[in-house]
Amino acid sequence: MGSNEERSAGKPERNEVLEELIRSTPARIGVGRAGTRPLTSTLLTLRLDHAAAVDSVYGEVRPELLDKLNLFSVTTMCRDKEMYLKRPDLGRRLTPESEARLAAACMAKPQVQIVVSGGLSAEAIEANIEDVYPSLLDSLRSYKLTWGTSFFVTNGRVACMDHIGELLEPEVLVMLIGERPGLASPQSMSAYLCYRPHIGTVESDRNVLSNIHRNGTQPIEAGAHIGTVVKAMIEQGTSGMNLRM
Repeated sequence: MGSNEERSAGKPERNEVLEELIRSTPARIGVGRAGTRPLTSTLLTLRLDHAAAVDSVYGEVRPELLDKLNLFSVTTMCRDKEMYLKRPDLGRRLTPESEARLAAACMAKPQVQIVVSGGLSAEAIEANIEDVYPSLLDSLRSYKLTWGTSFFVTNGRVACMDHIGELLEPEVLVMLIGERPGLASPQSMSAYLCYRPHIGTVESDRNVLSNIHRNGTQPIEAGAHIGTVVKAMIEQGTSGMNLRM
């Protein structure tokens, strides 16, 4: 046990325990302090990570990347990023023009429908989609599953998959979307999956694979696993809390 003076100065009683905790998490643990304030290096790193998170929220996925993946774009009722942040409800509905675009460009009632959206982190899509998307298609192909025409939703929320489900009536819908960035990584992507989504679907009817990034769930592995979950949904005719994996 250390002395009272050592403990009040911020010295750990068991340094090896603190070091193991630091190695086990990206959280800011054991960063030290100068008096009552954080160290300058800690504060600067925090500000840098916060700026990266803000940039990711306000960023946009490059059209060149969408073209490379052969994804056309539709949009929700949010006309810009500010409206997207302030009105989540409008991010759950497509515009009438987008409805017409889907009717013209997409297959009705596909077995699997894949949708991509920047969500709250365009950088997450930029960093991961080129690994996740092809891996997902390979996984579906290996299970002899078919998919419709994939596309990108600008300013989309997770629940816009319900509106899309009403329009295209897929058996399973997969939405690849940028997660709200934290201070550990602005590049984290999620995959939301739902069996026959429709307006009024509750969150317990969805499944999600989150923390897809290079320091979390590896993108290529995530794509393969998503295909496995899709197969289970189709075999069991359900998703969410009722799905058995």
